[in-house]
Amino acid sequence: MSRRNKKHEEEPENHERWLLSYADFITLLMIFFIIMYSMSEMDKSKYNELASVFSMEMGGGGTGILEGESKSGDGENSKGSTELTEEEQQEEVKETIDAYIDTSELNDSVTTSIEERGLVLSFNDALFFDSGNAEIKADQQNKFVDIGKLLNQPALKDSFIRVEGYTDSVPVSNPKYKSNWDLSVLRASNVAQIIINDSGINPNRVSVVGYGEYRPKSDNKTNEGRVENRRVDILILNSEFNNTEQVAQ
Repeated sequence: MSRRNKKHEEEPENHERWLLSYADFITLLMIFFIIMYSMSEMDKSKYNELASVFSMEMGGGGTGILEGESKSGDGENSKGSTELTEEEQQEEVKETIDAYIDTSELNDSVTTSIEERGLVLSFNDALFFDSGNAEIKADQQNKFVDIGKLLNQPALKDSFIRVEGYTDSVPVSNPKYKSNWDLSVLRASNVAQIIINDSGINPNRVSVVGYGEYRPKSDNKTNEGRVENRRVDILILNSEFNNTEQVAQ
């Protein structure tokens, strides 16, 4: 066989072999991005589910705290919001309640503050109670119901709630109540019943105490001080105070 014929019988060299390797690389790269995208979507769906539950616990209104963060697209903030410290949780709840207070025009009657013992919601008695009466005014009961629902959310499920009644130093002047102590306890008890029965808060989380005139916030010698002292506080206790509540359970 001639040398020329032998050369024609040899297979021609494949100059496009690199395309096979390139195609394999593109396929693997596509699979990688599909997996990463799927994982991202799974985490997002779980977070959106949590945001939806939170929004529902808030009464189904508007944008919840978690919902707002989930739409921001900031993955770090979204994941971090589920791992808040106790103080951060209370601060977020405070902001939510402050927003409700603003929209309900309660700024002159309800205040919020974060103290060493926890988150305090303070209700001035003039709007919610008639003078010398422990019954909540019928047209104001829904305010306690709404705020109770804001407190009945997963982030606070392990927090104890203490409802505290206070009066000024002026002696109670009707035969229904034995003393200011009696009046303060019954007011606090009525508020507790509202948030348990109508807001769905577990009664095991709630305690009631009446201080009467003996824990004044301001000077009882002035009219302004007496107005500030007549109040009912809802306190969401920090966990370090839980032991004092658990003893009574």
